[in-house]
This record gives sequence, C-alpha cells and structure tokens, in this order.
Amino acid sequence: MSAPMPALLSPDQIREANTRYHDVAASTYDAKWGIDFGEVGQTQVTTKLRKLLGSELDAGFERSLEIGAGTGYFSLNLARGGLLHDVTCTDISPGMLSRLTANARRLGLDDVTAVQAEADALPFADGSFDLVLGHAVLHHLPDLDRAFAELHRVLSPAGRIVFAGEPSRTGDALARVPKRAARLLAPAWRTALRARPAAPPAAGAGEGHELEAVVDVHAFAPGELTRVVTRAGFDDVTVRGEELLANWFGWFNRGLEASAEPADVPLAWRRYAFRGYLMLQRLDARVLEPWLPPALFYNLLLTARRS
Repeated sequence: MSAPMPALLSPDQIREANTRYHDVAASTYDAKWGIDFGEVGQTQVTTKLRKLLGSELDAGFERSLEIGAGTGYFSLNLARGGLLHDVTCTDISPGMLSRLTANARRLGLDDVTAVQAEADALPFADGSFDLVLGHAVLHHLPDLDRAFAELHRVLSPAGRIVFAGEPSRTGDALARVPKRAARLLAPAWRTALRARPAAPPAAGAGEGHELEAVVDVHAFAPGELTRVVTRAGFDDVTVRGEELLANWFGWFNRGLEASAEPADVPLAWRRYAFRGYLMLQRLDARVLEPWLPPALFYNLLLTARRS
C-alpha cells in the first residue's frame, strides 16, 4: 500500500523520530505552512470536510478526537466555526501539543483537551467519540492496521472517521516535477527579485530536515488505503483526491522562496503566491476533482463509518 519503512528502523524508532522531528518543528510550524485560524483557515478546513461529509457536517459533532493534531489547524478551526464542541486532540509530540494549547487559549476555546498519545494505543474508553479526524497524519504511522483498529474501538456506533492531506503515491511522484523546476529556476528568480541566497542552517538546526526521510513512512494508493480501512471493520469507505494544479503551483513557489533569504522575498510576491494557490484550489475542486482519478492528485481524503 505504501512506500516501505526506512531500512532497519523499528516502529518504535519511527515513533521516536516523529516525536523529535515535530518537537523541533513546533515553534515555526504555523508560519512555515501558512496556518491560519481566521476566516481563511476556517473556510479551508470546512471545505475539505464538506467534500466528504456534505450536509452531514452542518449538524456538527458533539465529541471529537483529532489524531496527530499538531498545532490545532483542523480541530481549532472547526471548533471556532461551531462544528465541533467537546474537542480532544492528541499528538505524539509534546512540543506540538504545547503550541496547540497556546493557540486554543489565544482563540478563547475552552472545550479543548490536549493529550500526548500514539494513534495505535489510545488512552480512551470504547465508544468515546462521534468523530475521529486527522490532517496529514496517517503517512507518519508505522502500524496502520493497529491504528485503524484503535480508531474503530474509540468510535461510537455509526461514528465517522475523516482524514485529509494524505499523500497520494502517484501525486507525490508528479509533484517532483515542479519541485525540480523550482531548483533549476531559483537562481534566475532570485536575480530578478534581487534576493540573496538563503543562508545555510546553523549548526544543529538541520535535524528536522534530516528526519523527513524517516517520519514520512507512507504514500498511499487509493484502493489499497480503502482495503486497510475496510479490514479494520469500517463501512461506507470513500477515498477521493484533492489538489492538482494548486499543488504544483504551491510546490513550485515554495521551492523558489526557500532558496532565498525570507526578508528579501517581496510582499507582492507572497500575495501573488497565496492568492494564486487559493484560486487554483477552487479550480481543482470545481473542475478536476469530480472527474479525474483520485490517484493523480497530491492529497487523498478519506472517510468511513464504524459498522
């Protein structure tokens, strides 16, 4: 179903690497990925879930659990929109949970509980939640069968799982084209913008980057992901693709920007990149996603119901 785990690394070693990687990334994570907790962020998150849940989302969910919640992008935006109420967020990284708690406090969200936990060993009673969700988390989990068995256990009867932002194996391969193009064109782009090359990382600051090959364990094929979820006892499984043109545009621009000193990248360029990405997101959703095979897209969305 996925790319093999890095050679000679056990599941426990992968979990340890994930903890270290995300602890290092936590302080700059929101800024690096442009995570927003205002109207833009709420719209992005709600749109992703509505693609899977439709009008079912309008009623909201009383008891939710987010796996690998990071700094809270999904759960906090959904809670601010009134779609989640009693919110529990887990992550393997204490650093991420600290940032999530700070974000929740800043946003005035009182019904948010943060718990350090692994997805395949959840410290919750059977049937505790009506919704289990996650964003860009499944590809970090070394044992998907155990994890989905745990998700099935903690869901109430007829409860839902919803996951977004999971890398498609084919889509990930296609994304190498704009990444390679950005590397080739970066010197000319910096010259045109009169931007200095990015300074090399300070000693000891590169650990996060070096761990990427360890923490990104899977890239998924839609049919095989469906079979894993079904094997855990879920019904009504749906996997669909998200972002093609927006992804290519985003990776190309991110590659250019990463090659320059951040202070030298003009605000006008950042606005162009951000607005262009949002425009292509809408184009993907309206024109391409309903017709093209899910495997072609960079991200996969997954939903299923507990039987």
